[in-house]
Amino acid sequence: MKLIAKWLLAACALLLVAYIYPGVQLQGYGSALIAAAVIGLFNVLLRPVLVILTLPVTVVTLGLFLFVINALLFWAASGLLAGFGVNGFWAAMLGSVIYSLLMLVVDAAIRAIFPR
Repeated sequence: MKLIAKWLLAACALLLVAYIYPGVQLQGYGSALIAAAVIGLFNVLLRPVLVILTLPVTVVTLGLFLFVINALLFWAASGLLAGFGVNGFWAAMLGSVIYSLLMLVVDAAIRAIFPR
């Protein structure tokens, strides 16, 4: 139940990103659900590998390169899906930052609703 609630709230957060920022487009809630699932899978499967591979650059930039990794994964998800679009790398950067901030709120809400 907790996973489904987080997925639904992540899709709502993605819709809010598209509403707030014109560089990110979504065609509807169905597209948002699929995009949230793909972004979640990318974060679970690809992000740890990319973080390890780019560890020297991340250390040199004091962790700021992690923003680039998030933006690339956000942009890659938009490239795979028909109903989800991002207008370039900088739009992906700002969209991923907004989405990450909204997901902090979602995670706090999930922890409040579903205590261990």
